[in-house]
Amino acid sequence: MTPDWNHPLDSLPATCQVLVVGAGPAGSACARLLAQAGQDVWLVDAQAFPRDKVCGDGLVPDTHAALRRIGVHERVLLAARAALSARCVAPGGGAIDVPGELAVLPRRDLDAILCEAAVESGAHMVAPARFVAPLHDATGRVIGAQLGHGGQTREVRCNWLVLATGATPAAMIAAGLCERRTPSAMALRTYIRHPALAGEAPHLRFVWHRRLRGGYGWVFPAPDGVFNIGVGVLDSHSAFAESGSGKRHKVRNLRELFDDFVAVDAVAGRLVREGERLGELKGAPLRCDLDGARWSTPGVLVTGEAAGATYAFTGEGIGKALETGIAAAESLIAQHDDAAVESDYRRRLEALKPRFRMYRKATSFNHFPGLVSLVIWRAKRSPRVLARLSDILNERRMPGSLLSWRGFKGMLFG
Repeated sequence: MTPDWNHPLDSLPATCQVLVVGAGPAGSACARLLAQAGQDVWLVDAQAFPRDKVCGDGLVPDTHAALRRIGVHERVLLAARAALSARCVAPGGGAIDVPGELAVLPRRDLDAILCEAAVESGAHMVAPARFVAPLHDATGRVIGAQLGHGGQTREVRCNWLVLATGATPAAMIAAGLCERRTPSAMALRTYIRHPALAGEAPHLRFVWHRRLRGGYGWVFPAPDGVFNIGVGVLDSHSAFAESGSGKRHKVRNLRELFDDFVAVDAVAGRLVREGERLGELKGAPLRCDLDGARWSTPGVLVTGEAAGATYAFTGEGIGKALETGIAAAESLIAQHDDAAVESDYRRRLEALKPRFRMYRKATSFNHFPGLVSLVIWRAKRSPRVLARLSDILNERRMPGSLLSWRGFKGMLFG
């Protein structure tokens, strides 16, 4: 079907049950489930669809599970390139392949599929429409939003407003829900076509090196002989520093980091030297740890990366964005009064918090890439350790069982 999107701003209704702002994974998942439950849902995005989104594009096991929950897994896999393992590469070049359910699909295509699925379920889509400000009643409860595009504005009143506006803090600031304006981390990527390399590099490739300290580099094979190649600084202490005034400023040049990655990794080097560059290097902020913004206020739920649904250690956020969008929809469907909705949503996000805390602790490995060498050395000699790494990747085991100082010592000496 032809997606019912990119309608003009004046096609928005004066009222609806739920207004979802942001048609990324979180927003589209939320809109789809709400529409399936019979609610009058309007989904808007600041950009006309389909649109690009800076991301690593890796679909890891939690993403696959969430896509199954909203009934679009098969559709996504038909468009994606599947991979059997994540290849983890140590500073010295040693590597292991960690099995998992993995695939790669550019966000332009993934988000289009998810948005189309929401529309098929009965949600209405309008883009471009930018969130300007919330609307309040006399008690201070949010009862809608002012949206804008091209100098025009329109007010839409709703029972609930769901903000799935991503890592850029403008919407959270406008809504009065932002608790941290600077991002948790930064990433940079581009696309390169190299069909001859597609068969030689079928894994999701993760590379740690002392010249990439504080983060890692990646090479992910997308469909049609295209690769997503990029770097990320995945710890705020590496990406930013405090100035004397208390403000934070960027201290790591990501373009230089990308050049370092190309210099130290053979696959990345071949891609850049031999492949066809399909676009410029593009950067994006990341919000991690389910932190940096309030999750709710009467009349509003915050979901996806706006709520910080990205893992600090890996920078992976698609799966958890989907999960938080699903959580927002389920809370709105199951509960009726404000307090119950907010309480239920908080309970669902709090249940995810332990994983985010453990992935935050694991960021120490990004600061000491030599530790990755030891993990890989041990995993190559111990099927038990490799199985534990696979369990972590597939979220059958908490990362603290290995990717913490205690777990690390147990792995080496246990």
